[in-house]
Parts: sequence; C-alpha cells; structure tokens
Amino acid sequence: MMEFVLVGFSDSPHLQWILFGIFLLMYLTILLCNSLIIVITRTDATLQTPMYFFLSHFSFLEICYVNVTVPRMLTDLCTQKGNISFFACATQMCFVLMLGGTECLLLTVMAYDRYVAICNPLNYALVMSHKVCVQLVAASWGSVIPVVIGQTFQIFSLPFCGSHRINHFICDLPPVLKLACGDTFVNEIAVYLVAMVFVTIPFLLIIVSYGKIISNILRLSSAKGRTKAFSTCSSHLIVVVLFYGTASITYLQPKPNQSEAIGKLLSLFYTILTPTVNPIIYTLRNKDIMVALRKLLTKLLP
Repeated sequence: MMEFVLVGFSDSPHLQWILFGIFLLMYLTILLCNSLIIVITRTDATLQTPMYFFLSHFSFLEICYVNVTVPRMLTDLCTQKGNISFFACATQMCFVLMLGGTECLLLTVMAYDRYVAICNPLNYALVMSHKVCVQLVAASWGSVIPVVIGQTFQIFSLPFCGSHRINHFICDLPPVLKLACGDTFVNEIAVYLVAMVFVTIPFLLIIVSYGKIISNILRLSSAKGRTKAFSTCSSHLIVVVLFYGTASITYLQPKPNQSEAIGKLLSLFYTILTPTVNPIIYTLRNKDIMVALRKLLTKLLP
C-alpha cells in the first residue's frame, strides 16, 4: 500500500466550506494567542518565574501540535481530497503522539511547580531553579521521543492489505490500527501500556499534587491568600481536565467499543478546540499576563 485516504468530513459535503472557515479562524487564533504568550513571558521582567517559563513552553507545544494537524485538515477541506502517502501518514502520527505525550508530561511538571510554590514556598526558589526547570522540560521531550518513534515503526510495520480509507481527519493511532491485517493484539497491548505511562500515570500524579495543594490552601488563615492560591491553580486545572478527559477516552477505550464518529469528535477537542481555549483560559484568568499584555500593546500601539 503506497497511500491512505483520510475520509475527514467528506460525509458532510454541504458543511465543508463552513468547517474550513471555522477551523481557519481557530487556527489563526491559536497561532496569535500562543505567540503572544511566548513573547510576553520571555520579554516582561515580572514574568521571569518557573510558572511562566513552563507556560511559554506549553504554548510552543500547542503551536507545534496545530501545525502538524490543522494545515493538512484545511487543505483536505479545500481540495476535498484526502490522499496521504504512507510515509506522510507515519510522520504525522509520530509527531501527533510525540507532541501529545510531551504535553501530558509538561502538564504534570506544571502541576509539580504549583505544588512546590504552595506547599513548600520557602524552598521554592531553590527547588525550582532555572537549571531544574530546563532539565524538567528536556526530560518531558527526551522521554517521549524514542518511545513514540518505536511505536510508530511498530504500527507501520504491520501489513495493510484491506481498505486504505482512514475514517478520520488525521493519521491518529486508533483509526490506523483498525486498518491493519492479521492479529494486532500485541500492538494494542503496547498502545495501552504507552498510554498508561504517558497519560494515566501523569494524570494520577497531577491529582495527587492538587490534592495536597487544595489541602494546604484550605489551611490558610487568610481568605485573600486562599483566593489568590486558587486563582493561580484553577487555569491549569481546567486545561488538565479538557486535555486528559478527551485523550484518555481516545487512547484507553477498548477497541471494540470505539465509535469512529465519537473518536473524530473527541479528536477535534484535543486537536483544535483545546489549543484554542487554553491561551484564553490562561490570559483571562491571570492578572499578571493581562497587565503584561496591556504594557506590550501600549508599546506597540502608542
């Protein structure tokens, strides 16, 4: 088999141009908002803290993620052709899994940062030094890359002798694995194991971190202190719920129970909807970023 065909939204031809307009607007919003966050967190002197260091890397990840998926989706909607070569499909899947896995680990690192800031504030500067922050980001990338390359190679080494139509808008793992011939039990077990390591375990660590954070916040005597502590964590918690909720259903659901229509809808959430709302959540709920944004706009638009 030399190529696949991404079915995408071809079953709704009357909605093609409407979807194209919506997705293009969301794509441009993601690029603009996340780029603004990166510029603000790198240039504003008041935002040179570990929390904003991790946020800038998270925004960079979001930009990379949508650039791997959305341009292809827009092209297919425009041309109404979904042909994608075997190699291009494998490459897209590799980057989707790599960036998604890195995002899972980075969200865990961000939760750990909030845990240290609230539960161990006296040692925060020592524990979360710039060197440690760089090492945590590097570890988030480095631990995912070899695993994802190995898994992608394993999936695309399988024989694809039946249908070459992928009922999806990207080369995601579950719909591609459905097209493989023969026994895929070992591959499915490998998928669940990797999902456990990069989705379930980080999510449990985040839950534990926030359990301790909430316990510490409730012990604060000052109502103002409790409000401020909750406000710094609430944005991250909303993002975690949105991302992990859809990703866990997609990659941990048993194969016989997977509905292709539901799978596409969930993928839309973590592919384009979540990256659109993430910067909005972080900016609107964060006074420091709003102040820095006003200062930047004042400089640019005197």
